[in-house]
Amino acid sequence: MGKVSQKRRLADNEAVATATMLRGSPQKLNLVAASIRGMKVEKALASLSFNRRRSAIEVRKVLASAVANAENNHNLDVDSLVVAEATVGKALVMKRFRARARGRVGKIVKPFSRLRIVVREVEETA
Repeated sequence: MGKVSQKRRLADNEAVATATMLRGSPQKLNLVAASIRGMKVEKALASLSFNRRRSAIEVRKVLASAVANAENNHNLDVDSLVVAEATVGKALVMKRFRARARGRVGKIVKPFSRLRIVVREVEETA
């Protein structure tokens, strides 16, 4: 009794990579993800390597993984890949506290995020 195979959710010219427990808020991660949406993969990787935000390192790793999935699993041409989607979502939030004056408590939230990047092969018009 194995798992019932499901139909592939993406098109034949698409590949996906996800990262689940990325440390940092979804709002900050989305700023970096929004900067690469719609870009060609080559240009997006170059842009992320010079981005000063900490989350750019994680986004770059996921994008590189999506490119590797496209090349190895789906036989897509790496030179004609475009970042079709870069979506960010919430994961768990660790809640901590810090002792404050007069016996009170200051709440500290440590959020985690999810990142999903879809790359699509497009035909170049000459």
